[in-house]
Order: sequence, then structure tokens, then C-alpha cells
Amino acid sequence: MTYRVVVATPLSTAGLSELRAEIGGQAEIVPPTALNMHPAIHTAQALIVREETAVTAALLDEMPALRVIGHVGSGIARIDVEEATRRGILVMNAPGINAISAAEYAFALLLALARHIVPAHNQLADGLWDRDPFTGIELYNKTFGIIGLGRVGSQVASRALAFGMKLVAYDPYVIESHLDGLQVKLVGLTELLTSADVVSLHCAPTPETYHLINSENLPMLKPGALLINTAHGSVVEESALLNALNADQLAGAALDVFAHEPPQESMLRRHPRVLHTPHIADNTREAQRDLGVMIVRQVLDALHGRDFRNVVNMPVVHDQPFEAIAPYMRLAEAIGKLAQHLAEGPIYKVSIEFKGEEFENLVKPMTVALLRGLLSPVLGDDHVNYINAPILANERNIFVTQAKGLNRTDYTNLLSCQVQWREEELSIGGALFNHSDPHIVQINQYRTDFRLEGILLIIGSYDLPGVIGRVGHLLGENSINIADWRTGRAERGGHTLSVATLDHPLPDALLHMLREQEYVRHVRQITF
Repeated sequence: MTYRVVVATPLSTAGLSELRAEIGGQAEIVPPTALNMHPAIHTAQALIVREETAVTAALLDEMPALRVIGHVGSGIARIDVEEATRRGILVMNAPGINAISAAEYAFALLLALARHIVPAHNQLADGLWDRDPFTGIELYNKTFGIIGLGRVGSQVASRALAFGMKLVAYDPYVIESHLDGLQVKLVGLTELLTSADVVSLHCAPTPETYHLINSENLPMLKPGALLINTAHGSVVEESALLNALNADQLAGAALDVFAHEPPQESMLRRHPRVLHTPHIADNTREAQRDLGVMIVRQVLDALHGRDFRNVVNMPVVHDQPFEAIAPYMRLAEAIGKLAQHLAEGPIYKVSIEFKGEEFENLVKPMTVALLRGLLSPVLGDDHVNYINAPILANERNIFVTQAKGLNRTDYTNLLSCQVQWREEELSIGGALFNHSDPHIVQINQYRTDFRLEGILLIIGSYDLPGVIGRVGHLLGENSINIADWRTGRAERGGHTLSVATLDHPLPDALLHMLREQEYVRHVRQITF
């Protein structure tokens, strides 16, 4: 069967050649600005796009034959994945192919910043010859701080070693054994910022990394330090960075990414100690060639049913339709996310137990879904999918096994998961009500029953009279409404675990106040 593929983005010659070799004239090259108006979209089975194109429900309405959306690159923020999934459309990306290009570019920015290459070039272009303003620094023997040790961060680390730099890294989800021969010392964020001469950001955009570099910790940087950001604009609080530069708290910054792109209103764009470029860290001939070939091969394989690699919205399941297994996947993913949020260190082992006939043929997809839930709070939803979750878990030396004896409830169909970090462990059990409604029914020794949705306040307290009322009163005084409350206890007069679903999140000050109450053992607020 011949398929029509619409390419609404510049694609490498190698990628286009492979596409035309297989489908010939059915490959339609359409400018992104003309996509909505082009007649080819009405009959296309596949669409290849980049960030400049928003794939919305309205566009999908115009593409009734669409089966596959291929995104050239890892980010899929402008694709309505939920709507595509609802319509049975596969969404795939091309992650990791640009790691070397991005790593090399981080060093290009660092060298340009450390040696004042751009202002020196501009001065000479203006006819001036003055060496004195451009005294730079050597990288040799300097301390290089890497935030995020994924694919790009690891490539950056190996290049920093070649320059004779000392390496420290902050990544709370990487353990020492993952570092192999990188000669990197894992440290906390504060130690990294206070010790590094250069700080380079390579972490995924997640709620945990939003404004990770901010007004509170920028003053911790050493005088004369340099900051490099090729990761994502949301990781740095730009107003705080501007203030730090103006106050001489750091010598300079090199930015390839911004909170808003293009950064027309950003004061950083014209700052004399900021080197800025238009999001081109992965814009090399090699990366674009490989990205083009990779996405074309993936799209063609998916259309022909040969392979479904890097599909972000469904697992590989051959004997059951996705609609039938989707609720089970949501249950497993929810358990994984909750485990990651509640763990207090890098997880190195995951044990899973399936109980009941419902789960007999779903062990593999549910395990993959649980791993995706476990990793997505760390790496971001754009970077983890049902295909690459096991690979990413393996890269982080997370050992996954099936176990027995985790179940501590009498549900006939139950998925249980135990995660381990340092010398501690956590068990979570979940069940699917009416074959469609995921519920958490067990956390360690505590029975419970709640959905993973909205804003959850998880409180460990002592089993004393009046605790629920006192917490409710404290929240009520601060206009926080409780939508649902579930409490479980292991034994009378011992400890209890409560899960409250809230209409609004608690501000930090109120969370701190709640933690200080004498009847409270621990508090965690999580948003799903």
C-alpha cells in the first residue's frame, strides 16, 4: 500500500531521499505557514513537523486519514498528544540524536565567553586593535559544574575532561555506578554552585527544574563564574540572572534558550556580558541529516506496521487494541509517578507484582508504563515514552524485577510496586475499578483509596484524636478547600497516613507551618 506523507518542515536531503525512494510522488513538501490551506492534508496518512507547527485539534479535524505524526526532534509540546491519542494517531519523536551537537555547542559558547571572542571580533571589524579589554581565562584546572547528566550532560562531561577540568555534577536521579569512567563527583546543588567556575545546564524542563537557577541561589556562584544554558529557558529565572549580572555576581552568561522565543522583550538580549544565540545548539549538518533520516524511517516503519519505536503515546501491543489496555497503562503509570514523588533518593531497584487474571497478558506494557511514570517527573514527559522507558531505566542502573509477597490487601486484581533507594523502600498498590478507573489502595502498611489527580496533600501523622479537624481548620483559615480526604492506619494508637485532594495548592509558608505541627510526622504536596 502507498501512503501520502506531508512534510511541513525543512528536512535533510538524506531524509527526503529515503522518503521519496519508498513512496515516490506521495511525499508532499508543504511550507509550515501554508499547511492549513494545502489540499494534501485531507488525504495524508502521515505528517512530519517541527516546533514551528502547532498540531491542534482543529488541524487534526482537517486530516481525517492521519495515522502518524512525526516530530523532528525530542520536544512535542506543540502537539496535542491527548487529542491525537483519542483519535488513534501515533505521535513519535526523535530523541537523543542531537546529543553530540548540543554538547559541542555548549563548549563553543563556553570558549567564546571565556575568551571574549565575539566582542573582540566585533571591535576588529570596526577597525580597532586593542588587546587589553579581552583578557580571558583558561579552562584548564577550573571546576566545571554540570546540572543534568543525561545524554547531553554526559557528552559535555567527557569533553570537559579533555580540557583538563575538574568535574562536579548535580543530578538527583543518577547514582555513582552510572558514571562509569567520567570522573565526575556527584554533589548537591548548593555545593556545585559554590565550587564551580563554570556552570552548564543540561536538564529537562520539568516542574522540578522550573527556575532551578534563581534569585536565591545565583548569589552562591563564585565571583567571576560563567553560566551556560543550552537546556531550556524555563530552568533559569531570567530576571534574577539579569540582576546577578548587573551586580557583578558572575562574569558572564551564554544563552541559547530563553523563557520566551524569540526573546524580543528580554533585557538579557542586549546585555554586554551575555552571549546569546537563537536556539541553535543542535543545528548542525550531521544532526539535521540524522534527524531527517531517523524520523522518515520511523514514520515509514509505523505506517507499514514494521516497528513502533519512539512512539510517545502508546506501547507496543500486538494482540489487543490500545483502547482496551489504556486504563491498565494509566494505573501502572500513576503508581510509578507516585513512587518517584515519594522516594527520597535515587531509585535503584523496582519490584513489581501482578495479582489477578486481568493482568496476565499485560505484564510487559504495564511494566513499561510504570517505568514511564517513574521517570517522567525526572526527565519530563517529552523525553520519556513507552518505548524508551526501559532503556532510560537501564541507563540509570535501575534494576527491574518481578516479585511476590508485595500485596498486602485482599483485592483480587492488584498491581503492586516496591521501589528502593539507599537503605529505604516504599510499596504502593493500585487497582482498576470497573475496568477503567485507577485507584491507589495501599501505601506501605496503610490501606487507602484515592485517585491520582489534581493536588494531593500526603500527611503522615500520629493516631491522635482531632488531627483531621486540626488540619482542616488550618487549611480552612487559609482558604484551602479539601475536596476529598482518606486516612489509613496500621494499628490503633500508632501512625496514620492521610491523603487529601485539594482545590488549590498550599503555599510554601503554609506547608512549613503544617510540618511544624506536633502531630505531624511528614508532609508532601504533589500535583498531578
